[in-house]
Amino acid sequence: MVISVFDLFKVGIGPSSSHTVGPMRAAREFVAGLIEAGDLARIAELRVDIYGSLAATGRGHGTFPAALLGLEGYDPETVQQDEVEAAMARITSTGELQLGAQLSEPTVLRYGLDDLIQHPLTVLERHSNGMRFAALAGDGTSLRDETYFSIGGGFVEREGAEPAATELTPDVLPYPFETAEQLLAHTEASGLSIPEVMFANELVQRSEAEVRAGLANIWQVMEQCKDAAILRTGNLPGGLNVPRRAPEWHRRLREQDADRHPRFWQEWLNLVAIAVNEENASGGRVVTAPTNGAAGIIPAALFYATHYAPDVAEWSAERKQQVIDDFLLTAAAIGVLYKKQASISGAEVGCQGEVGSAASMAAGALAQVLGGTPAQVENAAEIAMEHHLGLTCDPIGGLVQIPCIERNAVAACTAVNAAKIALMGDGSHYVTLDEVIVTRLFGIKGVGGV
Repeated sequence: MVISVFDLFKVGIGPSSSHTVGPMRAAREFVAGLIEAGDLARIAELRVDIYGSLAATGRGHGTFPAALLGLEGYDPETVQQDEVEAAMARITSTGELQLGAQLSEPTVLRYGLDDLIQHPLTVLERHSNGMRFAALAGDGTSLRDETYFSIGGGFVEREGAEPAATELTPDVLPYPFETAEQLLAHTEASGLSIPEVMFANELVQRSEAEVRAGLANIWQVMEQCKDAAILRTGNLPGGLNVPRRAPEWHRRLREQDADRHPRFWQEWLNLVAIAVNEENASGGRVVTAPTNGAAGIIPAALFYATHYAPDVAEWSAERKQQVIDDFLLTAAAIGVLYKKQASISGAEVGCQGEVGSAASMAAGALAQVLGGTPAQVENAAEIAMEHHLGLTCDPIGGLVQIPCIERNAVAACTAVNAAKIALMGDGSHYVTLDEVIVTRLFGIKGVGGV
């Protein structure tokens, strides 16, 4: 399987890539299969079973509404927050599900949130984030029965699915890599930087214009997410009554630092990370980076790069966009290493798999755009991950709020520090990034995962 920058950075709704985006994507795929087979109109009965971590924390993580919305055909990448609210209000008030409505002529069933069957103590063998969808005809005939796993970052896998005939394999890439050692070998042999290697691989699937436009869109959504959060007031949803801090912090910072003095860099970094994760906790549109629960770290580090780089005042618009592209491509190259060798799923390997991976990706990307060599980039990514080993996924009340929001801010600061430490050295270090990634496979697991 070829992992693209656009696989690791996907637009979706909060609060969770594993528990919201993944289930919606799986449900949508299931109903699309029914439509393709011509069976949608034949359905008389629907059964949805939610297992393990998805069932245990699904109410706070939006799993159950996401599954219903996916069954109606909504796409997590394009659905708007007001559409989510309107659809759920309709389903709740009528008790009816418009199966496949966003994809074809719908089939209306009596089905709602209370009909989803939860198995919090049953963990399926493949992954703790499991869900099964079954559709029956009026005579009891099984029309479709499929089990899916949400494996982190919005990625889903269907049990027993064969790779698609059109699915690319790494051998088609000019620079295939699964380890940091292989990635560094490519940079040494070719003379290319890490983002140039990743960009060359992207061109196998898309044109240069498509890649550039896609990267610009990722950054734009990150900016929109931050901007939306600083306008919202009140408390976050979910019952913990956590107050939104981003609006007041933004107001105070504008007063204290009207001229953007460098000594306030950490305050702005904290604000961006917290703002993005408050928007995620509200069910808003975010970029999985590489998960929703860790969505604030990379935007915050990228904010640092585009506001506090030594020569940023002299940048042209073209130079700024190139920095953004290189940052995201480098972060994605590091993210590939985690996807290939370990996991970015909090339910599978704990929050080290989410916040840790994001901090590692951000640190390496920041080292790159601040002038680091490939070895220094790898060193920065290793430092950031090394200091997140053993981090569990432990959200209070099953909500992506405490400690998740502040954890993003702390991790973003760690990423900046890791980049600075690496840039003070020559790239040589005792523990490699690959060793840290493999070590994480044996780390303590969390019960949630966002």
